[in-house]
Amino acid sequence: MTHDLGQRAVPAPYALPVGFAMFLAVGTVAAALHGRLPATGVLIACAAVAGVMSFAAEPAASVPLAGIGWLTVVGFSRPPYAQLRPTGPAAVHAAVVVAASALGGACLGLVFRWYCRRLRLVSMGTYTGMRIGRSAASGAWGSRPGQTAPDAALPGDGTPDPDVVIGTRRRLAGVVLAVVLLPLITAVLAAWRPHLNLADDLLIYLVAVVTITVIGGFWPAMLAAVAASLLLNWYFTEPIHTFTIQEPKNLLALLLFVTVAVAVSSMVHLAARRAIQAARAREEAASLLELAQTVLGGADSPAAVLDHLTRTHGGQAELTERAGGRWVRAASSGVEGKLPAASRIDIRDDLALLVTGQAPSATPALLAGYAAQAAAALDRERLRTQAAQAEALAEGNRMRTALLAAVSHDLRTPLASIKASVSSLRQTDVQWSEEDEADLLATIEQNADRLDALIGNLLDMSRLHTGSLQPFLRPTAIDEVAPVAVGGLDDCLRLEMAVPDGFPLVLADPGLLERILANLFSNALRHSPAARPPELRAQLVEDTALIEVVDHGPGVPDEQKERIFEPFTRVGSHYPGVGLGLAVAKGFAEAMGGRIAAGDTPGGGLTVQITLPVASGDKSALGTGS
Repeated sequence: MTHDLGQRAVPAPYALPVGFAMFLAVGTVAAALHGRLPATGVLIACAAVAGVMSFAAEPAASVPLAGIGWLTVVGFSRPPYAQLRPTGPAAVHAAVVVAASALGGACLGLVFRWYCRRLRLVSMGTYTGMRIGRSAASGAWGSRPGQTAPDAALPGDGTPDPDVVIGTRRRLAGVVLAVVLLPLITAVLAAWRPHLNLADDLLIYLVAVVTITVIGGFWPAMLAAVAASLLLNWYFTEPIHTFTIQEPKNLLALLLFVTVAVAVSSMVHLAARRAIQAARAREEAASLLELAQTVLGGADSPAAVLDHLTRTHGGQAELTERAGGRWVRAASSGVEGKLPAASRIDIRDDLALLVTGQAPSATPALLAGYAAQAAAALDRERLRTQAAQAEALAEGNRMRTALLAAVSHDLRTPLASIKASVSSLRQTDVQWSEEDEADLLATIEQNADRLDALIGNLLDMSRLHTGSLQPFLRPTAIDEVAPVAVGGLDDCLRLEMAVPDGFPLVLADPGLLERILANLFSNALRHSPAARPPELRAQLVEDTALIEVVDHGPGVPDEQKERIFEPFTRVGSHYPGVGLGLAVAKGFAEAMGGRIAAGDTPGGGLTVQITLPVASGDKSALGTGS
């Protein structure tokens, strides 16, 4: 794990083992040179190590660094080496110099990191990633894009703060354990002193320090290691009950004990911290996976993302967007009125997420993931809206193009016939017989009826397309609407109707039902041969009325049965019309809550089936419903 010295100090579990190893290296070099490294050189080297490590490490690490540095100076300044002489002017001078160096390094480190944070805050406006700080609602940080809160409130890398991975209760439990366990071990070892040597005592105390590390973390273990070294010096190294050490091997053993104890404590502490971080990472991954499943499951909107955040981690959330020079709410969850003081995540210069009241499980990295998902959902929602608008425009353009084609051809043809017939009748230099005049008038009437039907279908399709159709449903008799629908058609007498007596009333709009049947009758009469006229059949299927318009023409291929109900679709170019009749019939049937479908007629032809709900069992309801 790497740490940016410009943002955060090196944690004590990293700094202290390194510093202690450097002090041991200084003492080893001094002993190996046998006096060629003077006492002043040893003092300078230890003071430099204490100052540099205190500068890089967190301030609390400067105290043990100064203590071990002082022990190194006192024990390795002059021969005989590795003998502790804690009294005298040299020891006092060494204590002052090493302590001043460690204190000065710690102070310089604090000033340096404070200055680096200020530079980072000033230059944050050029950073293009997500930034987290206090929201404008609190009147503090985050009142404009690019402004963010001080780093003291939030780690720069978004990872959990290493100082809080082990709670206060565990630290207190470790201190209590050290206060109880170390005196107890000292009493037991003192009673068994004849049977044990210093190596046994060191190992027993090391086991105690590791146990305290597991319970309370690094700092209780650090205090236990220092206390254990003092107890070992006082009770188990010659001369007894003094802090003076006569035997060089004993001083070296104590220094190695402290170094090893601190190193082992660091490893145990870091392992516990990594386990906690891994658990938090699993929780974050599980939360993001659940969010991804929610989004993929169809809840792909900014409000759904924010709802998932507040449902999973509590609190309130609001997605704000800069529009028209001010911040407006784009989506929210759990917010009533104005959002109170909140943390702000700047996603883009014009988009930010405000959150407040979340549980500790909502880490900065997790909130940044939710912010990114909310922004992506907002973009996708707007893209879908734009795509729908583009599709509507394309459909409108297609409809207008088809209408223009209809006007240019299908409207001009009957108009041309009417114009030619009228012009012929008005000629003064030609004497028309009564039969010729009748034919011309019949042509005018036929083409006028064709124009009327065509314009009616165009107007009906326009009503369907614009959504302005409002059907008035009431009980309706099929055998009363069908004759009206067939009345204005050519060859209407060819149509056969088979509606059973007492057939139930259907719930429909009589005018729309008439238009449906008129279009279906016209289509059936046009395609049925003279020898086999079309038919209208009605039957009751459970609680619905099934109306069938059957013709015996060439039929429609299976792959075309769905397409014939689309506007401006014709099967076979030799049939007249613009292909609106069946489309209008389908639109009207669905507007009344019914269904329409096409099937094959036995023996050849097309059967169009209309399904409508039944209103009552007899026609008496017709009078009450009108």
